[in-house]
Amino acid sequence: MATKDKTTKKVTRAKSKVKPVKKAKQFRTFNQGLNYLFSRTDYEKQTKLRYNVTTFNLERMEKLLAALGNPQKKIVSAHIAGTKGKGSTATMLSRMLEANDYNVGLYTSPHVTDLHERIAINGKNITNADLLGLINRIYKPVEKMAKTDAPTFFEIFTAMAFLHFADKKVDIAVIETGLGGRLDSTNVIEPAVVGITSISLDHQNLLGKTIDRIAKEKAGIFKKGIPAVTVQQDPIAMRVLKEHAAKTRNTLCVTGKDIDFSCRFESSREYGPHNKVCVTTPTSKFEHLRVPLPGEHQAINCGLAIAMLDKLKASGYEIDDEKAAKGLQNVAMPGRMEMISDDPRILIDTAHNAASIKALVQAIGQHVPYDSMIMIFGCGSDKDVQGMLEQLQYGADKVIFTRSNSPKAVHPQDLADMYTEICGKMYQTAMNVREAVAIASNALAREDLICITGSFYLIGQAKATFGKAQA
Repeated sequence: MATKDKTTKKVTRAKSKVKPVKKAKQFRTFNQGLNYLFSRTDYEKQTKLRYNVTTFNLERMEKLLAALGNPQKKIVSAHIAGTKGKGSTATMLSRMLEANDYNVGLYTSPHVTDLHERIAINGKNITNADLLGLINRIYKPVEKMAKTDAPTFFEIFTAMAFLHFADKKVDIAVIETGLGGRLDSTNVIEPAVVGITSISLDHQNLLGKTIDRIAKEKAGIFKKGIPAVTVQQDPIAMRVLKEHAAKTRNTLCVTGKDIDFSCRFESSREYGPHNKVCVTTPTSKFEHLRVPLPGEHQAINCGLAIAMLDKLKASGYEIDDEKAAKGLQNVAMPGRMEMISDDPRILIDTAHNAASIKALVQAIGQHVPYDSMIMIFGCGSDKDVQGMLEQLQYGADKVIFTRSNSPKAVHPQDLADMYTEICGKMYQTAMNVREAVAIASNALAREDLICITGSFYLIGQAKATFGKAQA
């Protein structure tokens, strides 16, 4: 672990020669600091964006971190990329490590309702005071760089996460990539283990329109000699991952192939419908472990999290399997098949590509009883809109198209027109989620279900508007 050099030098000057030192700007209130942060370039909100080494510049990120004392080099990390399930996998890994008495940082994105969700230690989100302190510390180097090559919102926030984890002396930080992998701002770390979740089409306008190109971007987080694990993938994606693993001379293990993994669905009086997984390696044994999040896709994510935990165990981390299993049961995630209202019954989910919409429909069918399901859907223009709409027709008895407040949100009527071309089914439109729920409620019977999905922005708004805490 790197330490700070506390030596100081005394410089004596005549009073007449002393010039006033210009102090770095300090934000006194949290809102002032937040406004400054939001004034930075935010690619998450831009409708037109080029994915290249100019826009996504790791040299810029490295320069910013160097000005901050390279905090990323002072922490041990686990790095996770993939198309869907990154946040769930990262959270499950974090909880298992925490249960083994490690001090664990967790960096995820985007958030559902609160920016603080992105940076957490031992399950507790960063405080206003800590976040303001980080903004004040990063202000001067950001402003200095702004004269030639200004850091973006995500770069600044990622750097603050590394700073925070170094300050708090976490034993390990679990880091989720923001976009892709190869050029992602988080890809400056030298992790102890790498995990790749399921790869499917998403952000095609940035990462590529084919599975192999997207897989190549995800594989960009592989590091020489660093153990990597993944799940069963599309054959084309798997070929790309294995090729890049060979180039970086690391061992890529696959759950269900190189790692003994199985899952099954069952129902019990105590837990209701749920999935169980078994994972066995030479150093770990998890048998019939209940997955804390619903859906077969979460069972696959759980297997990956356990496989990553096992790699850490093999590298010297003291892991008790029973403690890890107990820690896993403490996992609860906002926006993942979350029931935010009982009357009417409203379920939200962050599914935002075709594969995750398909998984959501299957999971609802297994876990949530209902007579009829009305799906309220809205998504961003940078997504696989066609693919998501094709999956909607198989799960929704009725669809209401709406939009979030994101600049990238597709107009409801445009979604409706595409949906008509795909299947010709009936639909309705609403200009916001409140209006959409009102329309749905007018035709709702007691055992019916409203499902809101399609984007983080949309379900964040839905939770803030209709969530139980606000009711």
